[in-house]
Amino acid sequence: MGAYCNDGLSLSPIYSFASSQDLRLSKHVHDNVHGNIYIDPLCLKFIDTEQFQRLRELKQLGMAHLVYPGAVHSRFEHSLGVYWLAGEAVQKLKNYQGLELDIDQFDIQTVKLAGLLHDVGHGPFSHLFEREFLPRVLDGHWSHEQMSVKLVDDIVDKHYIEIDPEMIRKVKEMILASSEFARPIGSGEKHFLYDIVANGRNGIDVDKFDYIARDCRACGLGCNFQFQRLMESMRVLGDEICYRAKDYLTIHKLFATRADLYRTVYTHPKVKAIELMVVDALLKANDYLDISSFIQDPSKYWKLDDTIMKTIETTSNPELKESRDLIMRIRRRNLYQFCNEYAVPKDKLENFRDVTPQDIVCSQKNGGVILKEEDVSVSNVRIDLTRGRQNPLERIMKVRINSRYLMIALVTCCLHHIKI
Repeated sequence: MGAYCNDGLSLSPIYSFASSQDLRLSKHVHDNVHGNIYIDPLCLKFIDTEQFQRLRELKQLGMAHLVYPGAVHSRFEHSLGVYWLAGEAVQKLKNYQGLELDIDQFDIQTVKLAGLLHDVGHGPFSHLFEREFLPRVLDGHWSHEQMSVKLVDDIVDKHYIEIDPEMIRKVKEMILASSEFARPIGSGEKHFLYDIVANGRNGIDVDKFDYIARDCRACGLGCNFQFQRLMESMRVLGDEICYRAKDYLTIHKLFATRADLYRTVYTHPKVKAIELMVVDALLKANDYLDISSFIQDPSKYWKLDDTIMKTIETTSNPELKESRDLIMRIRRRNLYQFCNEYAVPKDKLENFRDVTPQDIVCSQKNGGVILKEEDVSVSNVRIDLTRGRQNPLERIMKVRINSRYLMIALVTCCLHHIKI
């Protein structure tokens, strides 16, 4: 790509030989999405730990593989992909704006490490564990981002990894950047670095770039979103990562593809039915296995993964019979039956509350079979483009360089429907 100039602001590439030196010291793995991924020595120390290797036993899409047989990819693959894209993104910014932005090898290493470790604290069965199971057995809020931060410290302490404390601090802040636990960024920090892995400002980040491409590929779905275009054109203006005005369609495709994945894969009626059955199985097993206690201690948490389902299924303990029977029903495809779904009209969203089993039971008419609350499971599903109710391309703050670039300040899009 050529240079873009405006009022003395140079965007010409500044190439460094540091990356080629890194390659000679790195190991590589072949990824089915990104090709060869080169792993630097420091990140390899984190990968070669039991805490990180646990991600091999966490399916990226939870129970979706029982509907889409190819969806058996893991959080391990995804984490390597985000590591690679995070490194590529910050290196491209360094190549084009390195002197202006003062990007150094410390920054590159920090961003790569944040990409690698952003999901190390993820629970079993994708988001089901955090959003469906834990709220029913715990008081208070728990998030996988917070556990990722705890596990980062645990890995460093347990494996005596020599690393700058300042780098670890920034890695943890980058992991939390898009969560409700995001920490204030100091005035002296390079804010744009915190938007690469988990973008809390507008939702455009390499985490989405990877999982959208990877999930579409695994499920055999077409993906017309090309993240490479955004990676090439990204620039920093006003300490925020921005994209060319003509790339607005590519950005729209990013969020539209994500919404399509929610509709066709993540909230597929059969997938939701299986997830509800797994939640019920975990709830019935919790008193005996004390699953919820694992989340309090990082030294125990790394032992918790998707294999808990096989543990329940293969044990002969009578206290786990109800859980075992539910899992056997899943194996034999005797699933909860999908009854109906209701799309909430846009003008009703403001005052609409979540539907409960009690609402369904109370709405029954006399005659025929009478349902009880325990006979009904309700899944309230919110599908949006980013994090809210507005079109992400509605609000645009125009900051132009030679009429080639503008800052697209994305806000969240609308809730589409609620499934019952």
